[in-house]
Amino acid sequence: MLKTIDRLIQFIEFAGISARQFDISIGAANGYTLRMKKNHASIGSDVIENIIKTYPQLDVVWLLTGEGNMIKEDKADILEFDQLPKSKQEEIEYIIEQKIRERQEKELKVLLKEVTDEIERSKKKN
Repeated sequence: MLKTIDRLIQFIEFAGISARQFDISIGAANGYTLRMKKNHASIGSDVIENIIKTYPQLDVVWLLTGEGNMIKEDKADILEFDQLPKSKQEEIEYIIEQKIRERQEKELKVLLKEVTDEIERSKKKN
């Protein structure tokens, strides 16, 4: 059974960095990660906090339990529309209304041009 340190090594390899670079990035002592791996030791909660702060894309549930995906899915970070603050909902609705209005105006101009061209063609035929 893999331990948290084993999964952490997998993440470091996935990230394409050395254990030393990783240790530096999270503010751990030089050789911390490899020493923990060698000794089959547990990672301290303060180190886990630094890892999550430095690598927010790393799924903490996967790191601790091995369940789920190593990297968080983008969908998990996106709030549903009805979960947004009312001011943001109104801002989004306003932008959508503007975009709809712009498209309608463009479509109307195209339609008007087509009708005008058709009228001109019919005048030339008569």
